[in-house]
Parts: sequence; structure tokens; C-alpha cells
Amino acid sequence: MEQVISGQRVMRLAGLDCPHCAGKIEASIGRIEGVQAAILDFVSQRLTIRAADKTKLPAIIEEASGLVREIEPGIQISVEDEKKAKNSRAGLKGKALAYRAFQAAGAAVFALGLIANFEAPLSLAVFLASYLLIGWDVLLRAARNISRGRIFDENFLMCIATIGAFAIGEYPEGAAVMLFYQVGEYFQDLAVNRSRASISALMDIKPDFAHVKKGEEIATVPPEQVIPGDLIVVKAGEKVPLDGLVVEGFSALDTSALTGEALPRDVGPGSEILSGSINKNGLLIIEVSREFGESTVSKILKLVESAGSRKSPTENFITKFARYYTPIVVFAAAALALIPPLVIEGAVFAEWINRGLVFLVVSCPCALVISIPLSFFGGIGGASKKGILVKGSGYLDALSKVDTVVFDKTGTLTSGVFKVTGVMPADGFTEDELLFCAAHGEQYSNHPIALSIRQAYGRATGRKIESGRIGSPDEIAGKGIRVRIDGRDVLIGNDSLLAAEGIVCERPAIPGTLVHLVIENTYAGCLVISDEPKPDSARAVQSLKEAGVRKVVMLTGDSKIAGEAISRELGLDAVYAELLPQDKVAQLEALEEGRETGGSLVFVGDGINDAPALARSDIGIAMGGLGSDAAIEAADVVLMTDEPSKLAGAIRIARKTKAIVWQNIIFALGVKAAILALGALGIATMWAAVFGDVGVALIAITNAMRALRIR
Repeated sequence: MEQVISGQRVMRLAGLDCPHCAGKIEASIGRIEGVQAAILDFVSQRLTIRAADKTKLPAIIEEASGLVREIEPGIQISVEDEKKAKNSRAGLKGKALAYRAFQAAGAAVFALGLIANFEAPLSLAVFLASYLLIGWDVLLRAARNISRGRIFDENFLMCIATIGAFAIGEYPEGAAVMLFYQVGEYFQDLAVNRSRASISALMDIKPDFAHVKKGEEIATVPPEQVIPGDLIVVKAGEKVPLDGLVVEGFSALDTSALTGEALPRDVGPGSEILSGSINKNGLLIIEVSREFGESTVSKILKLVESAGSRKSPTENFITKFARYYTPIVVFAAAALALIPPLVIEGAVFAEWINRGLVFLVVSCPCALVISIPLSFFGGIGGASKKGILVKGSGYLDALSKVDTVVFDKTGTLTSGVFKVTGVMPADGFTEDELLFCAAHGEQYSNHPIALSIRQAYGRATGRKIESGRIGSPDEIAGKGIRVRIDGRDVLIGNDSLLAAEGIVCERPAIPGTLVHLVIENTYAGCLVISDEPKPDSARAVQSLKEAGVRKVVMLTGDSKIAGEAISRELGLDAVYAELLPQDKVAQLEALEEGRETGGSLVFVGDGINDAPALARSDIGIAMGGLGSDAAIEAADVVLMTDEPSKLAGAIRIARKTKAIVWQNIIFALGVKAAILALGALGIATMWAAVFGDVGVALIAITNAMRALRIR
């Protein structure tokens, strides 16, 4: 049977400024045969299409392009090509200038009509000319959409309202409403584009080139063409294009675009270096460790760009709300215009039609549909500026209501840099013998504890490991290792290993991780391994409690004594020790069931063994600087500096963003409800209706831009 491989493509839709149309485009493309998902992010103007069969993608893209042009003919489409997208945006600027010239001419004719105060029918001719010059594009879009069966959008509402004003003899009012609608739209587009530009500027970390060194020659190529093992040269002031290891040179790096930290980082031969950093002074020669698609800068860009596609519950609700709200209000306006004159004695059609038109103008839900995703995207952009990568607005939404935070210990709350701080031999054995067996037994392990044991052996003896003396290593998952050293059977591991082998010993009551040794079925003693808390771990716990987090817990595979010592030092609420990866997931589930509130449960970890727990929690947070790729992939939020204190900052950003979202919802609906009521009573004029539509949208968008500014 032939295997079918799914595929994904991204289309950039330059000039997409109508959120209502964005929703229609997303829904229409989602119904194309073979499309698994179509996700259109209005803020970044990116349409992501996932197809069940990769081979059918070209045909799907072609059909999708036709649908986009049918719904919004003015949009410029480019497929996964930023250069073409920029050219499209340049072309759109020219068209926009032409539109503004017509509108300026219409405004001049409108002013002439007001000043000259012409009598009918000249007054009608002047204001009609002004109206057509100002609003011809709105009329054209409305007619095109009606011909295709798509009626309820802002173009339709504005046309009905203004044409109705002309029909009842209110010529200046009809032209004025269109003029101020267009002025409001201009400022609204300006605010949206400025917000988009601010967000894009935060992500301007992609390097444009790499200097590849081949012998004595240096070639400048795109970063995508460089492969692991190549040597690249980074001059002072240039961005580091790919991840790698410094081979030659010393410098200070500006890593603020990745981590949010202003303090430069000094590097030299042997230092790991991340793409997206800026070389401040010296010349560096770097051996590339990852291709561009797997580099840090590429991952950050993918995470932030795809973040807008993962919508929050609030965004999904507003999208559905707008879908039903507009038709309901249109029919309510029609009822308001037609029913009272038929049932109320003395009621005049012209007066009630005018009230219905006011009702129509104010009903457009643009303020909500634009400002809410803009707020979330701004929050995500502001967080990324501080070295906190949030993979979607849904996770930002969940972060705003965190109830319980669960930390892994090693590499998360502690530095993960282990040292042998004690060698405790049993009777009949020596410290040297214990250290020799432990170091040789851990020769093939890359675990940080194993590395610390080998380093301690090297420092104590000045000798290297002799591989010829080691035989038959057999790892016992989650417990330790069985190995033959100099012909003797040696067991090296934790308390669980001793219990499984039936070995009884008296465990010393000292903090730290104990590595036990059993030689020829006799308990030989243990090594004490210590891991210090990170400098900001205590501050992280305190900040979380100040932020209202009810419970801060630590899970660790370390001993109970070591875990409790760290817990006391940091002021944690609870600690669960001696856990295997599957035990961490089980403990997370137990904590989730025992929660007293409906808030979110967060798990913070950094290792491969944390990936299941990261995936299981409401929000998984990974350490991005030193964390494993598996943990970063499984996580919903990534802290690029490996500082747990950043979590409290992420919660503050999420709460600020959520507050802005609710401010916009309450403000927009409140003002609209007030003007709708006043319009129905005949108190509100068409001017108030224009403010209720365009003015409210502009204020809400300006408020949404505050989410970008993070202290």
C-alpha cells in the first residue's frame, strides 16, 4: 500500500485589512477537498494550509489563491516568499496613495458643498459627487460581495446607511458619514500596520548571510546553504548566522534578541554560541553544529510566527460572536425602520428609517474582531522581547490564571552542575577504590552525575579511564548500571537499585544525591553528589507566590533528603522525590485532581525525561538555553535564559494582555450598546454611529498596542 505523506505550505496575504474577510477566507479554504486545516492569522497576514496528501498541495494552493482573490480581490498573494511579499506590499502602497487622492478630492468637493450651501438639485449633485469620490471602493466591494452571496460585512452596512441617508434627503449627512468612515478606516489601518511593524521588528533576528571559510578563501552565502562542520567567520557588528562552537577568537556577544538580557556574554575558544546573537567586538571563527533549519534563531522565528495560529478561547468566542451578531443586528435595524411606522400612530417612515440606519452603522464588530487578536499577538511579541517564547495565544490566556506551578529540580531550580562532595566507603573498602569503580562504571554515560564522578576521579588521581578494564556494561533503567571491572561484578546506582537487589545498608542522613556501589554482592559505600540551587530560584518561588500562585511544588528523581533540603532552602509548598519519568506524570495527575480552583497547572522542566510531564500539564514550560530539544518541542512556553524567575514575568505579561483584551471587549460592547439604545430612541445621530464603529475600533486597537510595551 502506498504511503501518503501530509504537507504544509504558508501563503502571505499582503493587504489583508478586513478581519471579517479573513474569517471568510479561512472558512472557505478549510472546505477545500484534501485540506486538513486552514489557519489564517490576521495580524501577521499568514495563511497556513495543511493537506492530507503532500502531492496535492500545488492544486490546493492554486484553488485557495482563487478563493482569496474572489473574496478580497485587492490582496497580493505570495507563497513562502518574504521577498515577493515585500514587493507586493510596495505595490499596495501605490494603490493606497491613489485611493487617498480620490478621497482627498471628495473631501474638497464636500467642503465646497457645505460652504456654498447650494439649493437642490445642485446640492444633491455636489454631495453625490463627493460621496462617489470618497466611497467608490466601499460601494464596489459591497456590490461584489452581494453578487457572491456574502452580505453581512462593514461595506454592506456602510452602503445601506449612507444610501438611506441620501434617500431621505439628508445629502450632507450621507456624504459626511462615508468621509468620516474612510478617515477612521485610514487611522485604523495605520494603527494595525504600526502594530504589525512593531511585532515584526521584535523578530528581526534572522541573519541574511554567512561567511564560510574554506582554506584561505571566504565565501558569503545564505545561512541555509551552510552545513554542520563548516567553519564560518563572524566579524564585529554582525549577527551570528548559525549555532556552533567557537574555534578561534574572543568577543562579547549581545544576546538580548534571544534572551532579553542586556548584559553581554563573553565567549572564547570552546564556547557554545547561538544564532541570532550579535558579535560586539572581536573576530570569531565558529564550527557550525546545526543546519539553519535546526538553529536557535530558526526555531524562535517558527515558534513566534506560528503562535498567532493557535487561538485563545476568547478569540474563538469573538469570532463566533461576530458571525451571528452582525446578521441579528441587521434584521433588528430593518425591524426598527419598518415596524414602528406601521403600528405607531403618527410615526413617520423617514424618522424611523434614519434610526434604523444609525443602528446599522454602529453594529459593525470590527473593534472586537481586530483588537483582540492584536492584543494577544502584542503580548506574545512583548514576551519574546524578554526571552519568553509563548507558542500561542491560548497558552498566554491560560498563563493568566495559573493556580499551581510544578518544577523539576535538576537543571530547572538547580544549576545541574554536579560535584562529588563526599566519598563514604563501607568497612573493608577505601575511598580510592570506590572512586575508581564508580568512574570506570560510568565511563559510557553522558548523565551529568556520571560526568561529575569522572571529573572527580581525574582531579583526585590525575589518571584517565582505562577502557580495557571495563566489561559487559548493562544499564538498568531509572536505577543505575551493572558492569564488570577488573573481573569483579559492580553495581552502581540509587536507592531503588539497592532495594531491587535486596542489598541492605544504613543510609547517611545528609543532603545530596547518593550513588551507591555494590562490589561482588557486598555493599561498598557511596558517593555524595551535590547540586546547588540557581541564584534566582528562591526569588522565582517568592515572585510566584506574590503573583497569587496558590501552590509551588517540586518533583525530582533525587533522594528524599536532597529534595527536602532544596525545598526548605527555596520555600516550596511540597516536594515529591525519588520519581521516575512516569511517576512524575502520575504525580502531576494527582495534583491536578486535588486542585481546589479551576486555574491552570504549570510544569517547568528541562530534560528529555521531562517531555511526558511537559506534554501532560495544562502549560508546559521548558528551559530554552540549556534544555533538551525534546523538552522544548513538547513545551508550550520556552524560557530562553534558563532563569525560573522569568516564569513570574510571563504570568504578569499574560495577565496584562488578558486585562487589555477584557478592557476592549467591555469598552466596545458598552459603547455600541449605548449608541444602539440611543439610536433606537432617536437621540443618537449618524455622527455618533460613526464614532461607535470606527472611533471605538481605533481606540480599541490603540489600547491593544499597549500589550507590546513590557516593563
